[in-house]
Amino acid sequence: MNMQEYIDEAEQALLHTYNRFQIVLDKGDGVYLYDIEGKKYLDFVSGIAVFALGYNNKAYNDALKAQIDKVIHTSNYYYNVPAIEAAKKMKKVSGMDRIFFTNSGAEAIEGALKAARKYAYLKDGKTDHEIIALNHSFHGRTFGALSVTGNPKYREAFEPMIGNIKFANMNDLESVKNCVTDKTCAIIMETVQGEGGIYPAEKEFIEGVRALCDEKDILLILDEIQCGMGRCGAMYAWQLYGVKPDIMTTAKALGCGVPVGAFLMTEKVAASSLTSGDHGTTYGGNPLATAAISKVLDLFEEEKILENVNAVTPYLEEKLDELAAKYDFIETRRGLGFMQGLVFDRPVGEIINKALEKGLILINAGTNIIRFVPPLIISKENVDTMIEILTECLNEL
Repeated sequence: MNMQEYIDEAEQALLHTYNRFQIVLDKGDGVYLYDIEGKKYLDFVSGIAVFALGYNNKAYNDALKAQIDKVIHTSNYYYNVPAIEAAKKMKKVSGMDRIFFTNSGAEAIEGALKAARKYAYLKDGKTDHEIIALNHSFHGRTFGALSVTGNPKYREAFEPMIGNIKFANMNDLESVKNCVTDKTCAIIMETVQGEGGIYPAEKEFIEGVRALCDEKDILLILDEIQCGMGRCGAMYAWQLYGVKPDIMTTAKALGCGVPVGAFLMTEKVAASSLTSGDHGTTYGGNPLATAAISKVLDLFEEEKILENVNAVTPYLEEKLDELAAKYDFIETRRGLGFMQGLVFDRPVGEIINKALEKGLILINAGTNIIRFVPPLIISKENVDTMIEILTECLNEL
């Protein structure tokens, strides 16, 4: 079948919950993707911040193939070596103490929320505890994750959500303090807001939230699903601030394509929250998924991924800043590391579609922001190519 025939077939079979771009992707190599007709695309989306190592990494592929030949799944009634090795490596890079493997970022959020409420329940035996989340946040599509997602358009059709959720504003400590009561058990926030517009936390804000949590015995949950795994220049973005969470969530680039996530916590929280029977998952932490995590963490070190992010980031920021200065319809650039956004005074859908036609894959964050979340292996030459194509698109506006 040709491209259009595949698309027509998909539209007859798949639930229409995505407005997909009109291409059918076939394979990837390095920082490039190819459609079924052989057209080449420079990828500055990386599967929405997933393919940190780029496509067709031989060492990664070989590790997964080897695990497939051994065993893919056993369930959590038994130990397995890949999960044990992955947990050990994750503890090392995160500085956290206990790990629960999930199948996705949304499931990691669900587990984190349950852990926070169980922690509070064990303190006072009550079930009326409140959680503070932030406006413009995005934490996932399941009911718990939606309940703490600070954008009403995602929640309205599915009300009622889980109760006792309050919303404060990013980088506005007073708004957080105004939400705190003696029922507050947790504050959840993305260290860098992604879908909400690429908003990094200000240092004074995240430090203030941490101090508030310490004062009130409130748990700080940091969502690192998109901004973590090296994307912002440290393994986890909170490490750039020196502010450690009580619970954190991770996914996306954790498995570099294999669906996997995790929530992690300190020993203090682990000792007084979830216990046997409180939480579970059939697939979470299976040998295939955790073999992927283990190899990803090895390759981050062997291929000096963080070093590349920190070496290329100033160049990427410089080139994006030049675009913002050149075109009056670009208002600003913001972001950290390889999680950047250009803010426009108009919708960016047309620009993204033009870029795709010219062989550059981009996505938005909101209607007026182009988001740049490329593989963490991109070079300055890749940045130049991206800027060249994007400039052509902007000149056609």
